[in-house]
Amino acid sequence: MNFKFWKKRDNSKKKKKSKGREWVDAIVFAVVAATLIRVFFIEAYVIPSGSMERSLLVGDYLFVSKVNYGARIPMTPISFPFAHHTMPILNTKAYYDGVQWKYRRLPGLQEIKRNDVVVFNFPEGDTVALENQVPSYRSLVRASGKEAVDNMYTIVYRPVDKRENYIKRVVAIGGDTLSMVAGLVMINGKPSPLIETGQMPYRVTFKTADVNLEAVEALGFSIQRNEIFQYSETEYMLKGSSKMINQLKELDFVATVDPLVTNEQSFKEEIFPHDKNRPWNVDNFGPIIVPKKGWTIALDSANLVMYGRAIQAYEKNTLEKKGNDYYINGKKETTFTFKMNYYFMMGDNRHESADSRYWGFVPEDHIVGKALFIWMSWDSFGSWFNKIRWNRLFRGID
Repeated sequence: MNFKFWKKRDNSKKKKKSKGREWVDAIVFAVVAATLIRVFFIEAYVIPSGSMERSLLVGDYLFVSKVNYGARIPMTPISFPFAHHTMPILNTKAYYDGVQWKYRRLPGLQEIKRNDVVVFNFPEGDTVALENQVPSYRSLVRASGKEAVDNMYTIVYRPVDKRENYIKRVVAIGGDTLSMVAGLVMINGKPSPLIETGQMPYRVTFKTADVNLEAVEALGFSIQRNEIFQYSETEYMLKGSSKMINQLKELDFVATVDPLVTNEQSFKEEIFPHDKNRPWNVDNFGPIIVPKKGWTIALDSANLVMYGRAIQAYEKNTLEKKGNDYYINGKKETTFTFKMNYYFMMGDNRHESADSRYWGFVPEDHIVGKALFIWMSWDSFGSWFNKIRWNRLFRGID
């Protein structure tokens, strides 16, 4: 009896892949691999504005970790690779929002802490006026009214993970009580000074009109970046870190140096929560409690001014007032319990930063990742080899 345990495969008849097919397979593999790395491990970002100076400069290229806080599972899974919310050149949506997944996050290496530098999706970026995106849609509505804005611009809605990416420093976490007095942040009643690499504006008076600006620039101040502005022959506005200011005070031609802070009584309507009963401004506001998962608040007019948007837009509830009663999702309630942690973010360039002082809390489902280090830094004001800031390459972010 003849048993045949196997038959040798004839590979000579197997059709060889064409060069074109090999290239297509390689490209598909590279796209899938790069997408998985971007979503679950690490992603590159560039700093477009000066809101984090001097910690982060315009032209700094960063790597942002998705692993530290746990990678967020995509909430809008169908999208064009490597495009965020808009297709280059075509200026059309780069995603399909007909399929939406609920917020989930993989386990991380750490919790978000105060002073972490974090990339997140802009909370007020849910609604966008396409032709005028620099002020938020809600800022436009507060200034001109909803009907006027809707008639003037093309209005679109963006899912959480397709909103603009911002980068700021966490100054308060869920459960913290935050206030700001004359430019100084207070957390739970204790001072939290601006870090050494942050900057504030100062009014500097020199003893003579013949100011040695070269000596001033040698300390790190830059005329090109508008960090030196002249009021009069002897008075200037300089923006710098506390270290730079202390060095400036030691120059023999400097008379006085005073921080420029907004008057305590100067109400700014653009400051969160945009309530005239709270005369707050960029340097003086609070106290304000940052919501925390499991924290319960009473439903009253004062709390709804502060937390109403979080209850509706971020926690996704309907909220109605009927007479003196409040209804959440059609049910009469006297309290509300938060389901997510929230954070209060600020830029290190305190007077040049659109941050939580203007639009409020950042929910945990908007968190993208933790900024790790700068891998490239490009100075558009530099010349030739000085365009690369060599001293910033591969620098960690504190």
